[in-house]
Amino acid sequence: MVRPSKSALAIFASASLSCGISTPAISQDNSGTLAASDDVTIERIEITATQRLPSQTTPAAVSNITTDEQLPGMRIDAAEVLAGIAGVQSDSRANYAQDTRITLRGFGARSAFGVRGVLLRLDGVPLSMPDGQAQTSSILLDEADNVQVIRGPLAAIYGNAAGGVIHWRSRTPQVTQTDVKLLAAGNNARRALVQHDWVAETQALRIAGATFETDGPRPHNRAERHQVAARWYQQLDENTRMIVRFDNNNAPFLQDPSSLTPAAWREDPEQTVERAFTFNTRKRIHHRQASVSVEHETPHQAADVSAWRGWRDVEQYLPFPGSDLSGDGAVIDLRRDFTGIDANYHLRLPTLPQWQLSTGLQLAEQNDRRFGYVNDFGRRGEVRRNDDGTVQTESAYALLQWQPMARWKLMTGVRYNHAEFSVADFFVIPENPDDSGAASMQQFSWMAGVNYAVSDRWSVFVSRGNGFETPTLTELAYRNGGTGLNTELGPATNQQWEIGSKWQARDWQARFTWFHIDTANEIVVDQNNEGRTTYTNAEQTQRQGVELSMRAHLAANWSTRASATYTDARYSNDARLPGVAQQQAYWQLAWQPYAQTDVQLVGEYRSDVAANDSNGVVAPAHTLWHLAVQQQWRYHNLQLQPWLKLHNLTDREYVGSVVVNQGSGRAFEPGIGREVQVGLHLNYLW
Repeated sequence: MVRPSKSALAIFASASLSCGISTPAISQDNSGTLAASDDVTIERIEITATQRLPSQTTPAAVSNITTDEQLPGMRIDAAEVLAGIAGVQSDSRANYAQDTRITLRGFGARSAFGVRGVLLRLDGVPLSMPDGQAQTSSILLDEADNVQVIRGPLAAIYGNAAGGVIHWRSRTPQVTQTDVKLLAAGNNARRALVQHDWVAETQALRIAGATFETDGPRPHNRAERHQVAARWYQQLDENTRMIVRFDNNNAPFLQDPSSLTPAAWREDPEQTVERAFTFNTRKRIHHRQASVSVEHETPHQAADVSAWRGWRDVEQYLPFPGSDLSGDGAVIDLRRDFTGIDANYHLRLPTLPQWQLSTGLQLAEQNDRRFGYVNDFGRRGEVRRNDDGTVQTESAYALLQWQPMARWKLMTGVRYNHAEFSVADFFVIPENPDDSGAASMQQFSWMAGVNYAVSDRWSVFVSRGNGFETPTLTELAYRNGGTGLNTELGPATNQQWEIGSKWQARDWQARFTWFHIDTANEIVVDQNNEGRTTYTNAEQTQRQGVELSMRAHLAANWSTRASATYTDARYSNDARLPGVAQQQAYWQLAWQPYAQTDVQLVGEYRSDVAANDSNGVVAPAHTLWHLAVQQQWRYHNLQLQPWLKLHNLTDREYVGSVVVNQGSGRAFEPGIGREVQVGLHLNYLW
């Protein structure tokens, strides 16, 4: 049997500190200096891969949750690991061809597919493309041990499209072990995962593979997905380590049942539109990404450099012919490659311990080779589009922290963002002229905040900042009334205020935040017709609201977690911003009657959601209930953990997500009804 040495455990334990593991909280002793308090724990947040700050004293709204706190599940939908986080609206489409839709304080609400306006990161490496778009299906959700969400002015320091930041962190291998997960659910859904961790004295290796298949809750809703991940951790010296990562996510078959009109949804939410069968709507995705990270840390300075390269191939069949010579076709063939490098440096001088400085630089490039073809009733027809698009981004930031007195902390930062877009058109005919074009966008983002520790358990903060978001290359690709790059679509800028209070004690924790956001030239959906979406800049939008979250140990075997969010997002004409729920609430009650048994009950509420700019189409409010039971047994080195989950206990019919400004009227994407999910987790320590 191979046992990790003490030195190996010491080497890799440091990587877990940034993943939300409890550490001693900051308190004040009689001399007025900061000391550790053993009866209070706080979480830490990451500004860079090596700089970790105590969440309690940072002037920002930060949520941190371990994935073990969430209900067990199939782990095929990012909404499973984002549930109950204040300010986050994660919409489950039950359509594996379109991915989870994520909104933070209304940012990202325009997204017709994937994620926009919100930056995604995994272990410090960006998952978002240089132009700001991302997909949660490109990562192995089982790997995430911790999820951290940063909202408000501080998020703007992360760069373009940072209406918020979602940072998944995985736990570095600690012991040599093998994990096997076997999962099943309704609609003939089945999933299997095998993961092996190998740990030696100065290095560790993780290999994981997963496969998923389902018939889906609606006709023409089948899906197949295969994922492989590899991680190599190497300690180069006492203060330096290297991490090499590779992900290969292949979804060769994803049928698209399309959304429904409100009338069709009320008649039968499990039906599929006839056009989906006629044109055999479907998608194929193959996403690969490799990265290398080097982290160096000493007591007074730290640095990290990450370089990544990725490839993404997409083939999608839309529900219309797309035969118009001036159009773009209805079969999308996209071949994307992207690359980037991110470097950060953190300094804290022993002669000036009250000051901390962080600086960083990021360079990234994205190339989209895009073809469009006629959809000849489910077969690829003649070409209608042939172009090559490129995005190049450059950004640099500086973040300064100053603690003039024990109870005060000031933070300010600035980031410069520059993006160049260009498209070369190779499909030029009299009916479809040369659509080549270019656009350049740049802006400074900044934030400033102050935190005051009223006591060792209570702090208050205020922050202010400006953010910046460019349209994505896909959003620039179409325009109304013609062909070519939509050069009239420009970047959006926002001004944010945030005031909050944080409480932290041994058995409970609470966070309260008020926010106000004014956005100029908000990027919104103009028209969404037959799978082709065009965008425009709204003159002015405003968001304001409050977020409340808490968790507590109620008794020896009882604990609870809850959150509530109110977001009033409106255009200047007072119409609600489509896609944004005004109220959300989450409540989780956990009971552990025995040491090996866990029972969890969850309630989720969402208010109605407008689906178009006129607010004439509105998805109704709903409340869902879920129940899960987990059991653990251990036999020597083998641990068994079976679980049972009842999703949507009351079998409530609800709209899981809306399609914003859908011209055909098909704006509702049905949620999943009552479903039984089961799983078995086997872990063997070698």
